[in-house]
Amino acid sequence: MRFMFIRRADQQTEAGAPPAPGVLDAMEKYHQQMAAAGILVEGVGLKPSRFGTRIRVSAGGAHSKTDGPFAETKELIAGFTIVDVASREEAIAWAMKWPALDGGAEVEVRPIYGEEDFAQWER
Repeated sequence: MRFMFIRRADQQTEAGAPPAPGVLDAMEKYHQQMAAAGILVEGVGLKPSRFGTRIRVSAGGAHSKTDGPFAETKELIAGFTIVDVASREEAIAWAMKWPALDGGAEVEVRPIYGEEDFAQWER
């Protein structure tokens, strides 16, 4: 089962400020531990939303574009990690090991759809 750990953005990540001392090393070590356990698929940080663009697709098929920055920091993502584990409980256990040096971070754990999930839906 694949899960995404979503690291929510905050004022510091949106400002593009460097992480607190030691955070990058702690995150690297965390990802190395997951790689050694054979569960790490990917883990990356995202640049602030001022570098992003949102594309909105209407029901009629029209597309609109909005360049960042985006106002609602609580709705933004600062980075993510994808793991492939045996259960939801295992994913949560790994998320609970998120480095303490990234204090104040909010990490959401979400399952990723697999092909088997789509088989039940009409195409």
